[in-house]
Amino acid sequence: MDFILTNLPIIICVVVGVILIVIEAFMPGFGIPGISGIILLAAGIYMTWNDYGSLAGLGMTVAVIALVGLAVTMSLRSASTGKLSKTSLVLKGSSTKEEGYEASENKEMLVGSTGTAQTVLRPSGIADFHGQRVNVVSRGEFIDKGANVQVIEVEGARIVVERINV
Repeated sequence: MDFILTNLPIIICVVVGVILIVIEAFMPGFGIPGISGIILLAAGIYMTWNDYGSLAGLGMTVAVIALVGLAVTMSLRSASTGKLSKTSLVLKGSSTKEEGYEASENKEMLVGSTGTAQTVLRPSGIADFHGQRVNVVSRGEFIDKGANVQVIEVEGARIVVERINV
């Protein structure tokens, strides 16, 4: 019991540091939990090194690396097949076009349509097709405001136009 009380700051730093690293594994980006976890783990290693010498500090470093690796691996495995997979933490379903989900509105019907450039296209801007304002791009050429344009290609949300002479 005396050993645990003497080393309580080291134990707390390592346990909380590992927990924060595991939390960071499930959060997008690299933020406060990850940085805080790394700082706490480094503090635990430093305190061990300072109190017990370089051999104990090296042993603690190896133990912390193994512990973090094991904890992250187990939590990610649990997220894919274990108890965490039964929660709403991991997105399992997919949003397919057959179910009515679309990333962007289908504009294929505009191919061949003619309209007017509402802004200068250099090479992107806005054009009007039958009263509908649409974000468009040219193939690199400069098109003046008010010029007549025709849709030549649609790739997802990207609508490519070219100048036409009427």
